[in-house]
Amino acid sequence: MRVRSSLAQQYAGVLRYTGLILVVGGLLMLSPLLALVAWPQESRHAAAFLVPATVLCLGGGALWCVFRAARARDLSIQYGGVVILLSWLTVCLFSAWPLAVVQKMSFTHAFFESVSGWTTTGLSVVDVTQSTHVILLWRSIMQLAGGAGFAIIMLAALVGPVGPALTLAEGRTDQLVPHVRQSAKLVLLLYTGYAAAGVIAYILAGVNAFDAINHTFAAISTGGFSTQPDSIGHWDSPAVEAVSIPLMVLGNMNFLTAFLLFRGRFRAVARNGEVRLIAVLLPVCVLALLFLVCLPLYATLSKSLRVAVFETFTALTTTGFSTVSYDRWTSEGILILIVLMLIGGGTGSTAGGIKQYRVYVLFKTIVWDIRRALLPRTAVVENHIWQGESKAFVTEAQLRKVGTFVFLYLATYVVGAAIVAAHGFGLKESLFEFGSALGTVGLSVGVTSAQAPALVLWTEIVGMFLGRLEFFVVIVSVVKIVRDARATIERC
Repeated sequence: MRVRSSLAQQYAGVLRYTGLILVVGGLLMLSPLLALVAWPQESRHAAAFLVPATVLCLGGGALWCVFRAARARDLSIQYGGVVILLSWLTVCLFSAWPLAVVQKMSFTHAFFESVSGWTTTGLSVVDVTQSTHVILLWRSIMQLAGGAGFAIIMLAALVGPVGPALTLAEGRTDQLVPHVRQSAKLVLLLYTGYAAAGVIAYILAGVNAFDAINHTFAAISTGGFSTQPDSIGHWDSPAVEAVSIPLMVLGNMNFLTAFLLFRGRFRAVARNGEVRLIAVLLPVCVLALLFLVCLPLYATLSKSLRVAVFETFTALTTTGFSTVSYDRWTSEGILILIVLMLIGGGTGSTAGGIKQYRVYVLFKTIVWDIRRALLPRTAVVENHIWQGESKAFVTEAQLRKVGTFVFLYLATYVVGAAIVAAHGFGLKESLFEFGSALGTVGLSVGVTSAQAPALVLWTEIVGMFLGRLEFFVVIVSVVKIVRDARATIERC
């Protein structure tokens, strides 16, 4: 009886906070209608947003009101994962509604585009040349909100011990300040600052206001949706590329590292393991692409250098903008991009991938093991890395968790790529495309399209979802729901 009471309290809290997030999602769905001020002829599409937004707001509000007596302290980290899983699935489903109605898309295509947006992937099955302004803006808003994270958006206005449960469930373990709510507000402040600076910079670079807004949203969320079929390559402009790269880097950067950077704590930033990793990876990969791919392929040195730099940054930051097609790229160049996409961005950032922190820890493990072998057997060694302005000691349990995650990630990558390849695509193309989906990158070699087989798209949907919410959150949350349901049935 006590177990049933405890489960009831936990799920009352789950439904309460799920309801609040659904209300936030419904309100966000109304924001693209601001475009109707500039394009009133598209007002006929307003109902496609108003109906699902109303359902989300009313349904979410009802959950919040009915279960408002649920105590926030009853929501554990595991049940925080259940909140994130349920809310993301629900909002992705409702976000597909406008796409299906306005663009006349099938459920599979609309849901694919919705998941790609919220997970900040950027793979697309939408023909942007035939899309309305409200749809293009909605795609970008999904990425902007998906990058910030529902939990972060909600916590900016929420106080209580539920906070850590939701931030950890979204894979955000670092706080800028000790107080969760204040930390969330600082994240939103940074995000807003990025957006304002990006829009202004794009306009100064010669991009019109609508494209500037959309590309800023996509860049800082490391999303990659574009209003142009050729992405950033549409402008073929060094100025536009120069604006995009810093925005992609900021989106890729751990919010704690960015916070320290803007506060002038340069020493703490320089000691950060992720910063050190990308300080090595970026120049090495730029030079490799320059000599192995770009110089033989493009007419001038300046063009070759621009392509090598931009494609390296867009792959590692998991943004997915592109300036060129990869049709004529060598296998070496494709392999470099795949490796960068799998590594991905910073922990606690908007980027996907294995994450630079885990890769850095695995590299340091090799160094620590070699050093340990050379020391006396009685020597006491403390392995640590720098996080922010303090040392973080790495335990065996943490190393085991990192190793388990990387193994699971790579195993999923192999299975997903095999499913894509089984539909007649080449191995190189399959490895690239599913790596892009799993890493929530958005770069494509042409596999993802409106004509792609449905199973390929659903395989990529699963990859995008796992890549954004992280494997353990999804797996543990699903197992938790199943076990709680079974326990409830057995006691009835």
